[in-house]
Amino acid sequence: MMSWTKRQFVEAAFEEIGLAAYVYDLQPEQMNSALRRLDTMLATWNTKGIRLGYPLPSTPGSSDLDDDSNVPDAANQAIILNLAIQLAPGFGKSVSPDTKRNAKDAYLGLLNISTKPNEMQFPGTLPKGAGNKPWQSYGDPFIEEPADPLLAGDDGPIELS
Repeated sequence: MMSWTKRQFVEAAFEEIGLAAYVYDLQPEQMNSALRRLDTMLATWNTKGIRLGYPLPSTPGSSDLDDDSNVPDAANQAIILNLAIQLAPGFGKSVSPDTKRNAKDAYLGLLNISTKPNEMQFPGTLPKGAGNKPWQSYGDPFIEEPADPLLAGDDGPIELS
């Protein structure tokens, strides 16, 4: 099954603020502006650890409305409602309190399913314990200092050799 296209997210967000494409003639410039807002919003989410598989463009103009979004269906409502909140002021619209509450709930639900806690390492000052024999660890009674990995997203650390 295919995921939603970026165009479908933009059109649904416009519908949420009362500017449905079947009633209002949205200009290509308005659609592209909304697409840039969508890309920016999901890039911000990506930096917060919400990695949905959304293809982020390398430059602001290189995104296409008809590209597949690759996001799971569980993220659709959060994307649509939060994009609507971002688009509304630019079109002279106000968002209903219900939309704001539902957007917040959907975003928090998305946080619950998509973020992962950071891995923690023991500090280098933690003793190894009484069971460790000095001849097994060359006399160092403490756990080795943790390595600070350079992360590459969900794929794990980048190992430099």
